[in-house]
Amino acid sequence: MKKYDYDLFTIGGGSGGVRASRFAFQYGAKVGLAEKSALGGTCVNLGCVPKKLMSYAAHYHSDFKDAAGFGWQLGESTFTWADLIANKDREIARLNEIYRETLAKAQVDVMEGHAVLQDAHTVRVDGKGFSKTITAKHILLATGGQPVRPDLPGSELGLVSDDFFHLPALPRHAIIAGAGYIAVEFASILNGLGCQVTLVHRGAQVLRGMDQDLGPFLTKEMEKKGVTFIANTQILNIRADGDGKDSLRHVHLKNGSTLTADCVIFATGRSANTAQLGLSAAGVITRENGSIVVDEHFKTNIDSIYAIGDVIDRVALTPVALAEGMVVASHLFDAGKRKLSYENIPTAVFSHPNVATVGLSEANARLRYPNITIFKSEFKALKHTMSHSTERTLMKLVVDTASDKVLGVHMVGADAGEVMQGMAIALQCGATKAQFDATLGIHPTVAEEFVTMRTPFSS
Repeated sequence: MKKYDYDLFTIGGGSGGVRASRFAFQYGAKVGLAEKSALGGTCVNLGCVPKKLMSYAAHYHSDFKDAAGFGWQLGESTFTWADLIANKDREIARLNEIYRETLAKAQVDVMEGHAVLQDAHTVRVDGKGFSKTITAKHILLATGGQPVRPDLPGSELGLVSDDFFHLPALPRHAIIAGAGYIAVEFASILNGLGCQVTLVHRGAQVLRGMDQDLGPFLTKEMEKKGVTFIANTQILNIRADGDGKDSLRHVHLKNGSTLTADCVIFATGRSANTAQLGLSAAGVITRENGSIVVDEHFKTNIDSIYAIGDVIDRVALTPVALAEGMVVASHLFDAGKRKLSYENIPTAVFSHPNVATVGLSEANARLRYPNITIFKSEFKALKHTMSHSTERTLMKLVVDTASDKVLGVHMVGADAGEVMQGMAIALQCGATKAQFDATLGIHPTVAEEFVTMRTPFSS
């Protein structure tokens, strides 16, 4: 038998790649990993974690305002962007080190450099002061995704999501292009920190892939906070007053209007990070958009090469990449005992207010089931009866009428992500509406509304 340097060599040190490498070691494999940037991938460095930290920061403005209704008389508050970024960077550096220590404990050989496939079992890694060629019985591609910059005149004058986390200063007025998670999250963060925000999107509503009630409800709540939405149009071109980084951006829209801001951010999608990976040299097949084609075991068309995470363009969520990594490690080194279902994946959008969902949207449920029943509740949370905030909460259940099984749970409101994690367990267990009804609520909480809705909604 041919002797390889490693049983598994992982290209990409993000959430999925690190998890697969750790589990492979636990199953007895010798593992190596290459990462050309910071460990932790997009989620830790340029995604979920810094975004949530900055979302927390943005909430304080409304929290201070709400406090007056509860008797607190607060003095003038001052926000410093530089302090937020420095503290955020310090926390990210701490997490990077934890990833490094985790891999060291798992005896994974980490190579800091750019890895390129040479063939089905060979990888070249080029780093600072070294170039190394290694062989592996199995190779795992976990290189993630990258933000897309649209092809339009002046697009270089705009920023993409990676740039957002290192803005030198808080913009006075920002224009955000997009309608998905990133667009509404960035809009909420900047708005909460005192920036004037205009969100431009080409469709009729934001969060189009989610339940039909969520996007419009979120839009109304964000508009109350001062965010301006311009729907059914898109950016045609951007020009600047001068060559300086601080010059104003003039944004021309397809609807004929022109907006002016000191910052333009594109949140118009992400693409698989497969360029300069050597896929053609190894014979790995990709789709037209660059993502890697894999089977149910995450194996590519080359028997020795696997791929997981955003690079395969299935479900671009960190917990999904983690689960896929564990499945690959199990498939290769533990008789394939782990399985993964893409049904009932919970997710949250950390906009202000939060959005969270698990299971089928109403529209998708109607495509799959002959009869469904909708339960819906919209209300002002107890907190806001004294805070004088006009923020409202939306909660919705989608139920199969015949079996009484709960098919989908959806929410817009404070801490929706925290609430939805429990709902995800219920759906994973196949809970029925009768079982929801038989569950005692925790009073007074927002979450109890999910177990007290008794009257079907009729539009």
